[in-house]
Amino acid sequence: MEILINNRQKRIEIDLQELQKKTERILEDLGCNADTVVSIAVVDNPEMAELNFQYRGKEGPTNVLSFSQREGEIQSAHPHLLGDIVISADRAADDAQALNYTNDEMVLYLLIHGILHLVGYEHQEPSQAFTMEQMVEEIFRKFYPSLPE
Repeated sequence: MEILINNRQKRIEIDLQELQKKTERILEDLGCNADTVVSIAVVDNPEMAELNFQYRGKEGPTNVLSFSQREGEIQSAHPHLLGDIVISADRAADDAQALNYTNDEMVLYLLIHGILHLVGYEHQEPSQAFTMEQMVEEIFRKFYPSLPE
């Protein structure tokens, strides 16, 4: 697996090797091919707000964005390129504090959410949202089984 991580923020410390290992495990557990390629960018709120407006037409930063390379008008020529995940470190840190998580836990939670989008999960409808949330929780608990629910 090829996992490209670009840390473009300074607010929170991120162990890039650990994030890579966890990403590999998530992809393997989801049955992704050994040739799978995914990129992850960790950015600050201003950059995330720009991306959110540019690609979704929504004001302000969101916590995570996923850009699939397997759907839409232009698809990747590389059959195992899943896509890109962008995580706002600022939003992750704020959400972590509000939820009593560590920054590492929150970044992983958002990463799982982003990966699930790349492999086809959505949350537009209530039933989809329920299924996706269950999947996020199930995967998250594999890494942090002792956290309170």
